[in-house]
Amino acid sequence: MKYAFLLLVLLAFIPLLSSLRAADFPEAEISNRAIRAKFYLPDPDRGYYRGTRFEWSGIIHSLQYEGHEYFGVWFPRYDPKLHDAITGPVEEFRAGEASIGYAEAKAGETFVRIGVGALRKPDEPAYRVFGTYDIVDPGKWTVKTGRDRIEFVHTLTHPAGYAYKYTKIVRLEKDRPEMVIEHRLKNTGKLPLETSQYNHNFFVIDGRPTGPDAVVIFPFEARATRDLGDKALVAGKRLSYLRELQPKGESVFTEIEGFGPSSADYDFRIEHRKAGAGVRFTGDQPLSKLVFWSIRTTLCPEPYVDIRVAPGKETSWKIRYEFYTLPKK
Repeated sequence: MKYAFLLLVLLAFIPLLSSLRAADFPEAEISNRAIRAKFYLPDPDRGYYRGTRFEWSGIIHSLQYEGHEYFGVWFPRYDPKLHDAITGPVEEFRAGEASIGYAEAKAGETFVRIGVGALRKPDEPAYRVFGTYDIVDPGKWTVKTGRDRIEFVHTLTHPAGYAYKYTKIVRLEKDRPEMVIEHRLKNTGKLPLETSQYNHNFFVIDGRPTGPDAVVIFPFEARATRDLGDKALVAGKRLSYLRELQPKGESVFTEIEGFGPSSADYDFRIEHRKAGAGVRFTGDQPLSKLVFWSIRTTLCPEPYVDIRVAPGKETSWKIRYEFYTLPKK
């Protein structure tokens, strides 16, 4: 009887313990009359994501519109330092297949990850895109939250001569189902910042499986660079699925060609007919590359843009998301 009572007490506390564990991660929320978005905030000690692949701002773990959920957990295992244990429209900066300052750094020295910090380069033959590196200097983060907007600022000064002020503002348009991500990168160092940046767009519309009910629509005649087999088809201006992707890692992965030099081609739609929900996202910069990746639990167009900032100069770019509903299939 005594043990049964103790078991009941323990079970009663499990929800409380779970909520406390979730509350350990710094969070913020913004909303307007249409959208509610919840963020995990950057923190080198307590942040939800402490990996080194993606930059740490703008991690949205829930975005709801008209009862539909657009972002959330899509991965089977969580570790704060796992390269892709992250949610939402998250972004990465790359210099070729590596990072700023990696090529010239010797083993034991540091290189730059914008939005992450200065990372230690080990003795290795090449940069590990999916690796997690030791953070020597996380830089400085400041976050300001309003009712319908949140601003992240990251600053870093690197001993090799790189330095920057990176600002990201995520804001909701007044009374409309639209979200805008605004970026500014100011070069405060002595060396140029030459990089590309992409948004991974980890969409998980209502937790529905990726399959024939999902479609991706491009503004141009698209071509896949890989054979997608019996899983998906890229034809005309659409990527469609021939069957549901299976659990345990079955994926569709390809680069997409066919876009032109204008920012008008940074214009994509994802629709899930069974969920009755869609999203359109547009950018104000021309595409430099377009990658597409999906598994059963997430569907991700990854548009790349080129970013070059001379010392003392600043550049800006933005992405707009428009959320909408569809008649259910």
